[in-house]
Amino acid sequence: MWLLSLGSFLFFTILVGAATWWLTRNDDTGSDTGFFLGGRSLSFPVIAGSLLLTNLSTEQLVGLNGDSFRYGLSVMCWEVVAVVALVAMALFFLPKFLKSGITTVSQLLAMRFDKWTQLVCDLIFLLAYVTILLPTILYTGAQGLNNILDVSKLTGISNPSVLLWGTVWLIGIIGSIYALFGGLRSVAISDTLNGIGLLTGGLLITYLGLSMVGEGQGAWHGLAIMKQAMPTKFNSIGAPDDPAPFGSLFTGILLINIFYWCTNQQIIQRTLGAKSLAEGQKGVLLTGLLKLLGPCFLVLPGMIAFYWFTMKHGMTIKPVDAYGMLVHTVMPSWMAGFFAAVVAGAILSSFDSVLNSASTIFGIGIYRTVIKPGCSSKETVKAGQYFGWVMALAAMTIAPFLAGNDSIFTYFQKMNGLYNIPIVAVVCVALLTKRVPAIAAKFGLIAGIALTGAGLLFPRLSDACGGNWHYLGIVFVVLVTAMLAIGIIAPNKTPWKQENSGAVDLVPWRHAWAAGAALLAVVFAIYWLFADFSVLK
Repeated sequence: MWLLSLGSFLFFTILVGAATWWLTRNDDTGSDTGFFLGGRSLSFPVIAGSLLLTNLSTEQLVGLNGDSFRYGLSVMCWEVVAVVALVAMALFFLPKFLKSGITTVSQLLAMRFDKWTQLVCDLIFLLAYVTILLPTILYTGAQGLNNILDVSKLTGISNPSVLLWGTVWLIGIIGSIYALFGGLRSVAISDTLNGIGLLTGGLLITYLGLSMVGEGQGAWHGLAIMKQAMPTKFNSIGAPDDPAPFGSLFTGILLINIFYWCTNQQIIQRTLGAKSLAEGQKGVLLTGLLKLLGPCFLVLPGMIAFYWFTMKHGMTIKPVDAYGMLVHTVMPSWMAGFFAAVVAGAILSSFDSVLNSASTIFGIGIYRTVIKPGCSSKETVKAGQYFGWVMALAAMTIAPFLAGNDSIFTYFQKMNGLYNIPIVAVVCVALLTKRVPAIAAKFGLIAGIALTGAGLLFPRLSDACGGNWHYLGIVFVVLVTAMLAIGIIAPNKTPWKQENSGAVDLVPWRHAWAAGAALLAVVFAIYWLFADFSVLK
């Protein structure tokens, strides 16, 4: 049966690769706009598909389901609160980004402040990508594939360490080829194709898992059994000792989501490649709608695994292995290969998206701005590609050392807070003020990393503020207040005026505000439906 799994895996993987090549074979990847922004030609289905799959990699499939295995429904906040940030992106941030015609977030900071602010921001992004984001994607990806496809059996390699290193490097090399030769549009197209498979396969895993629990009486009966057997795990309200306590939804968790969906280069690069503001807004809001399905396949499977393996069969398993074991248990052999291919696509999507963004940041923000000002478009692309290979090799070396971290998703989000909060604070001040000077922005970036780092190094400091997420919220307020104070003491003599670059059509989608309001109403309804506030007493 494992040959059937391997065959379906190879068939779907090759099919997506061939379709992507065919659809992008005539693309211009020699110019910076063509390589980094897909020629500003992305339509809303491609934007939504790429945003979704760039986000939905194994740090969610494996990591978030691992957290729900331990803590239950409350960890859905990372999916549901993301919708709030996506609405903010569509209605506030995206119109301003497209008006300036930027390729990177830090370019906006150069326009608003100066090139040295851009350089500091770029260096922060690159350091975070190579030490936090890329290694986490590779590690969780390798873990997920090894469990779903039973790579040990396929290869005959029994040593877990050798298996991990080998899978990490295989994923890294293939992802690098996608990102560094095809450019943004090839990444976006492959994302969209894999995204369809991921949604289908992810929801199918949940259905099959619930049907297994229902023991012949259907998925709904299985859900009822689980709710009766472990009611506390179906509470959307996180207790104070939960990794996502309820109060943190309005502080650190909300801010990290705003960073991720509104200012993170890896994500917003897709929206910057939109053919118009209307297409970009539709793509972002469609992503918000799809994110509302997230708990169904990113949270519920972990809870199913807890009930089936731990409560029913008394097994002791690691949270990081929960999702892979469930897939391996419920998925037919021929479909297991298909789903492994989709998961591989999700891994590659996140990896090559970050790598493409890293090469963009280096090429546009560092090589062309600092190392060789005035260089040609072709030189910029080449420099970005060479740097991308350096980043990939470094990440592939670091990734296996994450082994042994049980709560990988919570670890991932805490480490991200190091640079998330400073960058989102500076971007907000940049867009909402006119006279705050460049020195304030540089202070915000550097001081922000120092303060968030202090919270990680000295847990008692963050505990005194009510926990890590509240601490990040306090850091954000401190940074914004300090930057505004500097702006009052030493303001710029002339106010900043944002110029219209004319890069894209800025006519907004006429239903954007109504769609955004509807999404926020659904977010509120989901929380209210599963809320039990007694855990806060």
